[in-house]
Amino acid sequence: MIKNILIFLTLSISIYSCDTEKDYTKWVDPFIGTGGHGHTYPGAQVPFGMVQLSPDTRNDESWDGCGGYHYSDSSIIGFSHTHLSGTGVSDYGDVLLIPITGKLNLNSGTSQNPDSGYRSRFSHETETATPGYYSVFLDDYQVKAEMTATERIGFHRYTFTKTGNVNVLLDLIHRDPVIDSEIEVTGPKTIQGKRRSKYWAGDQQLFFAIEFSKPFNSTKIFKDREETSSSKNAKGKQLQSTALFSVKKGEQLEVKVALSAVSAEGARKNLEEEESANLNFDKAKQLASTKWNKSLSKIEVEGGSAKEKRIFYSALYHSLLTPNISQDVDGKYRGMDGKVHHANGFTNYTVFSLWDTFRALHPLLSIIEPERTGDFAQCLVQKSKEFGELPMWELASNDTRCMIGYHAVSLIADAHAKGITNFNIEEAYIEMKKTAMLDKRGLKAYKTLGYVPSNKSSQGVSKTLEYAYNDWCIAQVAKALNKQEDYDYFMNRASNYKNIYDPSVGFMRGKNDDHSWVGEFDPTAVGYNYTEGNSYQYSLFVPHDIAGITNLLGSKKELENWLDRLFTTEMEHELEELTDVSGLIGQYAHGNEPSHHMAYLYNYANAAWKTQSRVRHIMQTQYKDTPDGLCGNEDCGQMSAWYVLSSIGLYSDCPGSPTYSIGSPIFDKISLHLDNGNTFVINAKNNSRKNQYVQSASLNGSSWNKSLLSHADISKGGELNLVMGLEPNKNWAQVESDSESIYKSSPIVYLSESSDIFINKFIVDIKCDDSEAECFYTLDGSIPSKTSNKFDKAFSISESTQLKMRSYKEGCQPGYVVTRQINKQKAIDLNSSTVEKGLRYSYYEGIYRSVYDYALDIPVKTGIVAVPTLNICNRNEWIGLSLNGYIKIPKSGDYTFYMSANDGCKLTINGEEQFESDGRKSHAFGQQASLKLAEGYHKIEFGFYQCSDNIDLKVEWEGSGIKKQNIPSNVFFHSKE
Repeated sequence: MIKNILIFLTLSISIYSCDTEKDYTKWVDPFIGTGGHGHTYPGAQVPFGMVQLSPDTRNDESWDGCGGYHYSDSSIIGFSHTHLSGTGVSDYGDVLLIPITGKLNLNSGTSQNPDSGYRSRFSHETETATPGYYSVFLDDYQVKAEMTATERIGFHRYTFTKTGNVNVLLDLIHRDPVIDSEIEVTGPKTIQGKRRSKYWAGDQQLFFAIEFSKPFNSTKIFKDREETSSSKNAKGKQLQSTALFSVKKGEQLEVKVALSAVSAEGARKNLEEEESANLNFDKAKQLASTKWNKSLSKIEVEGGSAKEKRIFYSALYHSLLTPNISQDVDGKYRGMDGKVHHANGFTNYTVFSLWDTFRALHPLLSIIEPERTGDFAQCLVQKSKEFGELPMWELASNDTRCMIGYHAVSLIADAHAKGITNFNIEEAYIEMKKTAMLDKRGLKAYKTLGYVPSNKSSQGVSKTLEYAYNDWCIAQVAKALNKQEDYDYFMNRASNYKNIYDPSVGFMRGKNDDHSWVGEFDPTAVGYNYTEGNSYQYSLFVPHDIAGITNLLGSKKELENWLDRLFTTEMEHELEELTDVSGLIGQYAHGNEPSHHMAYLYNYANAAWKTQSRVRHIMQTQYKDTPDGLCGNEDCGQMSAWYVLSSIGLYSDCPGSPTYSIGSPIFDKISLHLDNGNTFVINAKNNSRKNQYVQSASLNGSSWNKSLLSHADISKGGELNLVMGLEPNKNWAQVESDSESIYKSSPIVYLSESSDIFINKFIVDIKCDDSEAECFYTLDGSIPSKTSNKFDKAFSISESTQLKMRSYKEGCQPGYVVTRQINKQKAIDLNSSTVEKGLRYSYYEGIYRSVYDYALDIPVKTGIVAVPTLNICNRNEWIGLSLNGYIKIPKSGDYTFYMSANDGCKLTINGEEQFESDGRKSHAFGQQASLKLAEGYHKIEFGFYQCSDNIDLKVEWEGSGIKKQNIPSNVFFHSKE
């Protein structure tokens, strides 16, 4: 039955290919992005395939080695089956094969000295890449190596120029650190195994099944590069094997490698299903080409230059590489809980670079891959059920905890807004809300203060802005599900961006938990308060409320002026530490994502012609049809998707909204061939490189004077006609729009006291930054309303109390309820005879990306230290350290604790997390927390992790007659055994 289905599908695809005269793959150059800092790979893959079979020229952690291949290199280590497209961190590169003639060397060698290992020199002149196919001649071995792929299988074909013996080396050491691995010879021409590794993905499990086209003469297995006694099977962390063949001149050896994240049996099943279709290399290559033509033909462009077509279709190609299928043919997949699950009603995927891809990639895929987009949404819901929250950056069923925000909610809200229904929106909403209500990564303070304070969490400005947008996304789904209370709550939170706007400087600015601004403000300075950027690149990240930010700036004209300054203010600071901030046009950084929507904001300032000019300039200057054709990391399709959308004249500047901003298409005619059978056509009449300005527009024959287009208009098919011209028509799209936010929320209320701890009495002093708002509160746990206690003046409480408060303002929705649990402080009753001096420590070694990660591991060693120190660490990176015990407060009063680390740190006192910071951005400023502590013993815990170099940890305090200093050893204690 399965065989018949596969034959039918293959014939159907072949018929489709015959009916499609155009070969879109000829316009694709997979080498674009493999040079410069694009970090792409040129190897063989089908759209969204599990296998990315590509050459590796680097196996280090260098910045430009992230994709495994760099165009500037001249030697190839081998061909591995998993790669990441354009990321900023190295990972993958699993299951490497290379054919070796002559003497066998088990070391990979170096690019400086290829002869020191098994790598081979090559020339770009004998290298070819097209969608689904890669070929290169290995000069040192005089072997032509070809690659192609299906969804789950990588196909190799080696053609030999000499008669003799060849060893096909399988190297499981290559690339990431190995936790454990297995190799088993299962037949005269089959090998299977496992590779479990740990790097960016903290626990990546990959299984494989290999089949050669003819029996091998013999096999050998090596552990730690020494031959093992068994040639049939082995287990260990450093495994390699060889399969020896006798070959003749001109002979071809084919190899199939199937992958699975579940089991070796799953890999075999994946291989067997492809076998049932009787696929050899040539058939697999043709099938891959057919699949690529089908996917690429969904957007048909006419006009433009040959260069622009190459850039366009190469960008579309890169937009269709990820996320990757991550389940076997029987539906089994490995979940984020490490267990094996069965996907019911959806396909499981991996590689969700959500901080990047929510902006353009997923909106693009909602147009051309709607069913797959629904699968993305459903599998993210499943991952949340398995993991406990929606992942930030999921890779191989791991959350790398990279970047910020919870942008899975953007993907889900955008899919729902655009009528994609093949996922359970009720289930999705539960996971969306659950994730937004967590208390980590600055969210606890965000919920109570209305922003992420800079002294308690790194990247506070960026986190606040992205959380506010994410909350708006959740609110849209809540509204659609008739959850009015939740809608109001999250729409209120969506206004939190206002709390970090400083009108005195006109920018979003870091703010401490006492509501004071972080000093020494420079909007061009990159660093601690921002994620890979500065205040220029983040201050207009309010995509969900452009009217609101326009009102803060003063007018649409001021929005236009602000954008003009963005594109013309030169960068004065060195960017060596932030290599992602690239592709600069003034302060606009196209090489990184926070800037990507900004050129389209002119549309909201009654200056649509400037959007048209800016996007044309960006496309012309930041993209090329050469290996260094990307101005920054590809970031799993985001950089390319921006180009695809912009070049057809559209952009999703606020995912979650069912509309697109209109820009300036570079092609004369764009036909969107939709999966529902409809076609939407964009015509740009009189279009040219100089004629970039929209003079007039019509939609389905009716005049169109708006710079927005709905997804529904595209989905039902039709025609958008744009008449282009040399000079801007400044009157086009001059539409009156609201200057106020659609949802007017009352401002957040807060306490003048940042800490919730008191000793004798607590002064309740409720504040609100809007004098027109009234504040109401309760002390009995009930929800405050206008019939509750109205705050007029400060008052005191002497017992632990739950305080709830909110604001009301005429003409606005009530503010969201802020809850503060105010606790009376007292010391722990300990007898000095039950404690000893010093803190207990647990030292961990592993790939950690968060101060929460190492808690899941077993410590390498434990012991006692006098004070927090790094002297107990065996190495300077990939480590975690937990120190806990008691701190003896000499005198009741106010204390401030300071902690800084190069990568991440956390402080917990009496079980309450005071601050945490992840992401290599905590060293310069550090975190601090002020609270009242009673004389005596209190529980204390310090957390620390290090994933890069420049290791550093500093712990200080001050208060009650103590000047700021390192915390002395005489106040640290731990319980006796």
